[in-house]
Amino acid sequence: MTDMKDAKTYDVVVIGAGPVGENVADRARAAGLSAAIVESELVGGECSYWACMPSKALLRPVIARADARRVPGLRQSVQGPLDAAAVLAHRDDYTSHWKDDGQVGWLEGIGVDLYRGHGRLTGPRKVTVTGTDGTEHRIEARHAVAVCTGTRAALPDLPGIADVKPWTSREATAADHVPGRLLVVGGGVVAVEMATAWQALGSDVTVLVRGGGLLPRMEPFAGELVQEALTEAGAEVRLGVSVTAVKREDGTVTATLDDGSSLRADEILFATGRAPRTDDIGLETVGLEPGSWLPVDESLRVDGSDWLYAVGDANHRALLTHQGKYQARIAGAAIAARAQGVPLLETDRWGAHSATADHAAVPQVVFTDPEAASAGLTLAEAEAAGHRVRAVDYDMSGVAGAGLYADGYRGRARMIVDLDREIVLGVTFVGPGVGELIHSATMAVAGEIPLDRLWHAVPAYPTISEVWLRLLETYRG
Repeated sequence: MTDMKDAKTYDVVVIGAGPVGENVADRARAAGLSAAIVESELVGGECSYWACMPSKALLRPVIARADARRVPGLRQSVQGPLDAAAVLAHRDDYTSHWKDDGQVGWLEGIGVDLYRGHGRLTGPRKVTVTGTDGTEHRIEARHAVAVCTGTRAALPDLPGIADVKPWTSREATAADHVPGRLLVVGGGVVAVEMATAWQALGSDVTVLVRGGGLLPRMEPFAGELVQEALTEAGAEVRLGVSVTAVKREDGTVTATLDDGSSLRADEILFATGRAPRTDDIGLETVGLEPGSWLPVDESLRVDGSDWLYAVGDANHRALLTHQGKYQARIAGAAIAARAQGVPLLETDRWGAHSATADHAAVPQVVFTDPEAASAGLTLAEAEAAGHRVRAVDYDMSGVAGAGLYADGYRGRARMIVDLDREIVLGVTFVGPGVGELIHSATMAVAGEIPLDRLWHAVPAYPTISEVWLRLLETYRG
């Protein structure tokens, strides 16, 4: 054990070496600050091994096959089943077979010290790291400690759930076999993406949704089109139902529903929300509640603190990897500025030290078939925020590029216009291939580009992006 008087000191200490923590450490080093990072699992975190990368590796063959089946001259060549073993092997390659050597090497390359083990705050600017062998290392931060511990799957409190050993997002993205029957509980992004992937890989999938539709945080038509496609692909989607109990006998899971009926499957996936991984990181030693979300200001500094930052999912602002990395860039700049004695930070709207996009311009892509992509506010969100708005809708099958992309193209676009400022507050696209459109929407929203200037942004013909022109034409009338 290292005595506290011998504790090693850094300018910045980061707890959690997922993509968010890596980016905080990188921005600190780029500003000339010393940095240490603590990780209890794999460097690269949830996104690299159990979320973004493996899920998209599972989904890419599914989407590619679906697209090919809509192209004349090609569809007959892709009517057979997917090679599940090859898809899973490809997924394994993208997770580096759950080894983090490459990402550890990257940290070494930028001069960040890595501490393996469980990191806990032991007071202001103090962190103790306990290794798997019980060895302790004590480190201190001159300027900032950043909590980048992310979230874990939240399981409901159901009778029998502990004995069932259900899938969460981790098991769903890392499974080494295709279950014959899969129950998916939930209607959000994880639920619909994993239902899409495993149904295409050969599972008999049933999706159980407590609410009235899929993807409830997007425009309603997004969930409707995704549900329609899942049903056509062979999955069953049941809305307005809740699971009240689960049990596993002889390898088979039985789920009891609130209407008294029951369903049997080989596996059950609960995609029912996330909880912060802050329960055992020593928050109580600095006057904060263990297990809580950590509210922050626009520079990602924890409310009431002048040294503690919460970056990424732990602050509950926008639970997306790319938003966490964005926050890391903002937090890194703020930490560096404060360390350099800058008297007044740029924390106004869209300032260098303000994570404004978390409120105004969050992009997201749901990699289902069809894809659903959004940036900024939905109609409901814009109205709730008090904006005077108009929703402009367009059937994407009317875009020449969409028809060339796929026979029988089905999709929809919506643009939310602030009528007082004549700027775009939000955009949603649903349809094959729309994921690659969303950054144009993000730039329009984040840039607050006036509609009369967007009129001069000419989309190339014939591409799906011509939907922008059609939306503007519809708005102008």
